[in-house]
Order: sequence, then structure tokens, then C-alpha cells
Amino acid sequence: MKSIKRRLTFHFSFQFIAVIACVCCILFCALIFLGYYLTKQDIKRDLTSGSLSVLTTDTTVKNGKATISADLEKRLKQEGLWYQVLNKQGDVIGEVNTPKNIPKHYTVAQLLDIEKQKKFRDYHIVTELDTFLVQPTYYILGYKNKLKDQLYDLYKNYSQGGLPITEKVPQLEKQLLSKGASLQVINNQGEVVSSFRMSQKKQQYEPLDIISRKIEKDKYESTATIFHDSKKNYSWVFHTPNKHQTISDYSIIKKTVVGAAIVAALVLLATISISIWNAFRYGGPLLLFTSWLGRMGSGNYSEVLTEKERKRVFRKNGKVRFQYRLYSEVITAFYEMAEQLSLAEKERKQLETTREEWMTGISHDLRTPLSTIQGYGHMLESGHYNWNEEELKEIGQTLRDKSEYMVELVEDFSLAFKLKNNVVVLETKKVDVHQLLQHIALKFVNDRTIENVHFSYVPAPLQPFTQADRRWFERMLDNLIFNAIKHNPKNTTITISTAIKSDRVLITIQDDGIGMDEETQKNLFDRYYRGTNTTEKTEGAGLGMSIAKAICELHKGHIEVRSTLHEGTSIILHLPLSADQQPN
Repeated sequence: MKSIKRRLTFHFSFQFIAVIACVCCILFCALIFLGYYLTKQDIKRDLTSGSLSVLTTDTTVKNGKATISADLEKRLKQEGLWYQVLNKQGDVIGEVNTPKNIPKHYTVAQLLDIEKQKKFRDYHIVTELDTFLVQPTYYILGYKNKLKDQLYDLYKNYSQGGLPITEKVPQLEKQLLSKGASLQVINNQGEVVSSFRMSQKKQQYEPLDIISRKIEKDKYESTATIFHDSKKNYSWVFHTPNKHQTISDYSIIKKTVVGAAIVAALVLLATISISIWNAFRYGGPLLLFTSWLGRMGSGNYSEVLTEKERKRVFRKNGKVRFQYRLYSEVITAFYEMAEQLSLAEKERKQLETTREEWMTGISHDLRTPLSTIQGYGHMLESGHYNWNEEELKEIGQTLRDKSEYMVELVEDFSLAFKLKNNVVVLETKKVDVHQLLQHIALKFVNDRTIENVHFSYVPAPLQPFTQADRRWFERMLDNLIFNAIKHNPKNTTITISTAIKSDRVLITIQDDGIGMDEETQKNLFDRYYRGTNTTEKTEGAGLGMSIAKAICELHKGHIEVRSTLHEGTSIILHLPLSADQQPN
């Protein structure tokens, strides 16, 4: 199950990371697109005021040569601008659309004059110095400002003392009409002293009004070009139709909102799609498992999947379909569980049958001696018989034997219960296996109640020792030897032998009796089992071999059975040698 845990962890982690990465990628692309779009709009709005920073960012200086993108180069040519990149020595290392009268090298005096005047020859100049690179780089953007030139011509031709010449007002208005322009003259206090062709006459300008009109041209209906005569203290404001677009224009805001809505919709759509996919991917298997658990709850352990479900899960070649591949181990585990539950159900039914047989056997085993005791009791109580001493001894012997047999039955029941619940505590010590086996073998040889059975003891060459509780160890061997006596015919030979193998001592109890079939061997150590031979005597509760196995396991050993029908049986105990005898 560790494999499926790792797979699920990886799957959900990867899915979560992929979703986050996808959302971040969409947002990042949207921001890049929005920034790119706004930059383009800014360049379109006024290339001369905002494009130099874009040009410097886009310019690549490599191996002493500067280049810009073809798109910006095209835009510069369309707007009639020229662009130069200078190195530390004043040499031009890159240029676009440069007029012929512009030099390829600049002196210190020329650069200082450009910085002061912001003009060079007939061109207005915007400059920027970049010191981020190892070598300082100087950028020049040149352009002709026709509006400033037109305003300067008007001022030069139609003003006197900073004010319009009255006699030339008709020609001035004619010039303004031809250009579709208007003109205002303001003093130092911002008061309008003259106005020509203005639809709405403004009488007073605040100081920041003029600055705002000069910098934020795109906010107004007209473009204001301003010429200030510092000697005369008058300013001429030349109004022409505005060709610029505002960044905060409604259409741009609308496009931005639409773009954000599209991004949000894409993210929402991706989230819903992933949710639906997850519902099908993980909901299907869960419904499948639920249906199986329902069948299991109703007691149908054998059917994991119905025929319809099986076709849905497996391909024709037997492989699990992609939707259920993540849970292939779970499906396999369900099949194994179903098999185990089905087997457990069969074993439970067999156990119930065996328990009923065992209870019947117990009742029979106890009823037989009790009937004998009860019969003798009635005979003695009636007083109808005159018993001699020998008959009374015989009756007493019978009563004692039956009582002892019943006590042994009760002890076996109690011991089986204790062993089953692991409440038997061993008091182990180092035991000489040869000495203990000799004692047990002699006990059976000298038992006069056992007739027509031959015993043989074959010890190992080396003397083995083991850690054992002598009382329980002897009980285990007694049960095994007595079982061999009880279930074999007369003149059976029982051989007890020992051998040492690696760190184990092997104790073998072998007989040349009737042997056992496979079913008897399989169930030999099961509680309540009495074997399949219906012709032999069935005295006892069927617990002897089960008790022997449990005692062996308490001594950290195990029992092996080898038997061939009509040839005999060998019971082999594998017990650990004492620690000082085990090989290093």
C-alpha cells in the first residue's frame, strides 16, 4: 500500500502544482500583454516624450555595436524620428533613420550644448545616459517639432513687446485659420490678455494648468504648444487639434476590463474542468468500491465486481483502464480480501460444524463415565445385592478410573482454553533432552496397561540441551506418544529419536502403523478434530494434538508431520538448542 500512497501523494501534489502554475502562467501572460499593450499605446500617443526609455530597454549592445528591434525601427521611420547610440568616446555605435547632416562622432562641446539647449541644428533632442553597463552608453532621440517652429514663426512675425501687433491681427487670424488652430496670450499672472479663434475663452490660467497642458497633452481636446518670452514676460499658447489618445481613454479601460474578465473566465473554466475531471476520475472508483462494500455487507463475499463493472474497469486484454489505474493495487487488494473473506466464511462454517461435533463428542465422552458411575451408585444404594470384598474392589477401581478420566477431560478443556488465550506461563530452564526422553520412554515401557506396543529410543551422538518447562514439555510428548498408541493397531513399533541440525534439536516420534490421509494430516492439530477413521475408538476430546502443538510453539519451536497411508507416521519437533550449544 506504500506504492499507492506515494502515487496518490505525487498525483495530487503534481496536480495542485500544475493548476497553480497554469493560473500563474495565465496571469503572468495577461500582465505581460497588458504592459506591452499600454506601452504600445503610450508610444502611439507621444513617441517623442515616452519612447526613449522604451528604446533604451529594447537596445542591445554587443561587441561594440547597438541594435534595436525591427518593429521600433519601423515606428521611428513612420514618425520621422532619428535615433543614435554613443559609446564612451562619443562614437556612434548604432543608429536609425539618422539625417545626413547629423555627425557620426560628437565632441565634448557638442554634447554639453545638446544637454543645455535640448536642440541640435534643426532638431529637438531627448537624451539619456545609461551607466548600468560596464561602458557608459549615451542615447539620443532627435525629432522636428513643427508646432514649436510654427508658433515661433507666428511670434516672430506678429508680435511686438510680447503682444500681438494690432495691424497684423487679420493676417494672424488667417494663418491660424489655415492651420485649424487658435491662440492665446497670457501674462505672468496667468491672465489671458489676447485670444484668437477660441470657442470657449478662458480668462485665467492657474500655474499648474499650463504645466499640465504641456506635459499631459493627451488629457485635453487640443494640443497646447507654449512659447514663453522671459524678457517680455508673456507666453503664447498655440492650440491645435489633439491627435493623441489618452491611456485612461474609455476604450482602453474597456479593453483592460474585457481582458481581465477573459483571464478570470479562463481560470474559472480551467478550475471547473479540473473539478469535473476529478469527479469522474475519483468518483467512479469510489462508487465502484461502495457497491462492492454493499455486496460484502449483505454477505456476498465472492463477487467483487459485477460483469458490467468488470467491463468498465478492465480492458479485453485484462489490463486496468486508465481511469482506474491509480487504484490498481486497491482493486487487487479487494480481490485478495474477497478471497480471504470467502475462505474465512467456509472455515467458519466448517468450524461451526466441527464445534457441534466436538460438543456432541464431549457430551458423549462425559456421559459414558457418568452413566457407569451413576449405575454403580444405584446398585450400591439399592441394597439388593450382597457384594463380596473382591467385587467391591472391582467396583471401586471402576469408579476411580472413570472419575480420573473425567478429571483428565476437564483438565484438557481448561488447558486448551488457557493456551488459546496465551495465559500459560512457562518456567524454563536448561534441560538435558536425552535424559528427559529416556525418562518418558521408560514410563511408557513400564506401563502395564499398554500391551502389544514396542518402544525404541535412538539418541543423537551429541548430547543436546534446550530451554524448557519440564512439566509442559513432558505433557507435550505424552500426548504425541499416546496418540500414536491410541490410533494404531497392536504390535506397532514406536521409535523416539533425536538429531541436531544447525541451531535446532529435532525430536522424532515415528510409528509403523496405519498412517494418515492428506485431510487428516491437514487437520491433525485443529482443535476438536478426531480424524476420518470411523472404525477406531473415539475416546478423548480431540484436544491432545492441538495442546501438543501449542506447547511446542510456547517453547519457540514448531511441529512437522510426515505420514504415508498404511506405512506409518513421523511427528518431528523442531526446538531451539540451548544458547551455549548454538553455532556462532
